[in-house]
Amino acid sequence: MGKIAAGVRAALDARARSGAPPCTQGVSLAAGLGWEAADVICTAGPRDRVFEEQHVGASVAVVVAGSFQYRTLRGLHMMTPGSFFLGNPGECFECGHEHAPGDRCLSFHFTPAFMDHLAAELGTRRATFGASRVAPTRESAGVVAAVATALAGGAEISWEETAIDVAAAALQASHDDPRALAEPPREALERVTYVVREIERDPSAKRELRTLAADTDVSAFQLLRAFRRLTGTTPHQYVLRTRLRESAAALRAGNRKIVDIALGCGFNDLSNFNHAFRAEFGVSPRAYRAARRR
Repeated sequence: MGKIAAGVRAALDARARSGAPPCTQGVSLAAGLGWEAADVICTAGPRDRVFEEQHVGASVAVVVAGSFQYRTLRGLHMMTPGSFFLGNPGECFECGHEHAPGDRCLSFHFTPAFMDHLAAELGTRRATFGASRVAPTRESAGVVAAVATALAGGAEISWEETAIDVAAAALQASHDDPRALAEPPREALERVTYVVREIERDPSAKRELRTLAADTDVSAFQLLRAFRRLTGTTPHQYVLRTRLRESAAALRAGNRKIVDIALGCGFNDLSNFNHAFRAEFGVSPRAYRAARRR
């Protein structure tokens, strides 16, 4: 299974002391000067009790699969694939799976010296995160695709480069968001969780807003508003980004024809796929595959 990363091990030890069930497991993947990376899988579900925990150091977890609620002093946040789970040293938090079980994250832990140096290089005012969550963005799409592919065993990546990219993206994207202080209704969390899980289950399936709204017993307007508030994007944009993430992983992992990848991920037109892929990743699918091979 590998050696448990020190930062993850400390977090798991603290969780055990709190009396929480052993539903989280972390396996070390790599470590370097001031950073370490671990594959963290949680099997908690709606029936498991939520416990208060504490970040032992600066950490960024890239959500790869599943969804969960992340509560901090800044409010309650919904974590979905592609989002960044942020923590500063000493901050208390709670994670819950009230509406669906399980998640998987690539968790990075950083030393204070690493964060101080990176903040100075970036020219940011502080070496701490100003938010608890960063929603999936176009800027982070490449990192998320690389992480998901590596964890699936599809391709090798430079963990050191990924650690730097993740920390830099988190520092630059995180900011104080006063809207996060408002507690979202439980019904909204349940409905959005259902929609997210449905999209992740089969990203290639055709999804219409009115159908998703009917499935969750709300109007299209109500679902759109709740989904945008909790995920930072619309259902259509979420479907598109999930398909693009899967296509990027397929391009990195094998030699399938690009047209087959596009069709398999839910794109009906190759030119539309090429345009969307270039908009998300900055290069064409062919150039993206060639760059990954080099």
